[in-house]
Amino acid sequence: MEQTSHRSEMSLPQYTVYVMSRKERLFALCAGVSVMAGIGCLFYQHWLAMMVLAVVGTCYPRIRRVTLLERKRSQLTQQFKQALYSISSSLSAGRSMENAFREARHDLKLLYPGTEVDVIRELHIISMRMENGEPIEQAIMDFSRRAEQDDISNFADVFVTCKRTGGDLIEVVRRTSSVIGEKMDIMQEIEVLIAQKKLEMKAMIAAPFLFLAFLNLTSPDFMAALYEGVGRVIATAALALLMLGAWLIQKMMNIRV
Repeated sequence: MEQTSHRSEMSLPQYTVYVMSRKERLFALCAGVSVMAGIGCLFYQHWLAMMVLAVVGTCYPRIRRVTLLERKRSQLTQQFKQALYSISSSLSAGRSMENAFREARHDLKLLYPGTEVDVIRELHIISMRMENGEPIEQAIMDFSRRAEQDDISNFADVFVTCKRTGGDLIEVVRRTSSVIGEKMDIMQEIEVLIAQKKLEMKAMIAAPFLFLAFLNLTSPDFMAALYEGVGRVIATAALALLMLGAWLIQKMMNIRV
């Protein structure tokens, strides 16, 4: 019985890991290997350096997985906010909490036509659990544990407390959706403010490589010294500094609220 319960929990969607599809993994692998091999050709023009850097490029799928996971979690928060708006409206109209969750699923299907986003799937899971006699607060807490999002966890904790103590659930849902909405509005304002800086960041990272490629095409004799003797040491130091600068800039631009 415990094994069956454990398997069912494992089969539910998880939001702390991202499992890349074979197509996504293959695309990320090809992109990482190709870009790093191209950098090896630009800086060294030697097959051994190209192979070494191509091997380094095989790590890119891990970086891509983190990016996709962050995007998925951000979308989950956005969808959860929309679900709370729908639940709040249903509760204000006099529906019970259980029916409000069921109605929210239909509302979100109209908002996201043709696709079953994560929150729609979660609302379906909660509805199925309620039909099987499981308390709604237990289903919501399970969703909170799998999501590991502050907004969802805070809502689940307050929701369970109100259910047990007889608090005003309508006000709780309304205030929670309002807080999440304000938080996301602030985040969007920050993203708009730094959007130009992110574009400049990408241009700054790409400029040295484009400049080096331009010189190789137009003045190969002038660049010949870079690919022999001390020139290779200088190229290695320059590449290391470029990578360090790109990492630092990325860290500075990664602003979280």
